[in-house]
Amino acid sequence: MYNQMILLAESGSTKTDWRLLGEKVYSFETIGLNPYFVNSDTVEKELLQHLPHETTFTVREVHFYGTGITDPVKGGLIAQGIRQALGYPVPVYTYSDVVAAARALFGDSEGLACILGTGSNTCYWNGKEIAFQVPPLGFWLGDEGSGGHLGKSLILGYLHREMPESLRNKFEAAYGCKDRLEILDHAYRRERPNQYFAGFCPFLLENRHEPWCRELIRNSFTLFFEKYLLKYPQLKNVETGCVGSIAWYFGAELREVAADYGLQIGKLIRKPVDELTLYHQP
Repeated sequence: MYNQMILLAESGSTKTDWRLLGEKVYSFETIGLNPYFVNSDTVEKELLQHLPHETTFTVREVHFYGTGITDPVKGGLIAQGIRQALGYPVPVYTYSDVVAAARALFGDSEGLACILGTGSNTCYWNGKEIAFQVPPLGFWLGDEGSGGHLGKSLILGYLHREMPESLRNKFEAAYGCKDRLEILDHAYRRERPNQYFAGFCPFLLENRHEPWCRELIRNSFTLFFEKYLLKYPQLKNVETGCVGSIAWYFGAELREVAADYGLQIGKLIRKPVDELTLYHQP
């Protein structure tokens, strides 16, 4: 007798968290599967390498939440790779990462859902769908409040010699001396510059007590509020929650900036997949 299971995935820029839901819950991890950067064959390969090798279950449906699921074509690319890996037809439902945030935070209730991870995003969730959204503009034109934006602001301060000397010495001890050409290469020639710049956030976290770092963090979150959250008509009528590593680790600073606007941040979730597991658990 085969167990009929649900395959669930929540994919960010760096990694994808997977769950097989049934009588038992199996967990595994693959690389981030953003359809802007991977194809169906890559999805298939990653799944085949990590999917539990048991013959006592079949997957009856798949729910894939991910960065880069911006239209049916991108979702179809992911769905095709999953079906190739499973080797049999199965319904595959694909959703954007902001739907993952909304369902993880609010389930079937309404609220303002925010993502503050490598990138940033927001939406008003009416309990069933995204009912209003200030559009995200990605790393180069937006992503205020994100790890990418924080890291980019840090590097700009370093290159412009605005970083205090004591911090500059600590930075170079951790990362080595950085010159303009190296940074420009990562920014404009290599893939996924947002991940590269977000990689400097541990330095900000470690030195969050330093006035210069504290101001940088608060400025990034202030821009996040001004560019996005303050434009939602529902802001003062529903709960606001955030998912992502930046929201989780810099929650104190995020709540301080919210208080400056007379607002409160409710639930903070580091990894949406845990709440999504409860949402989809059969």
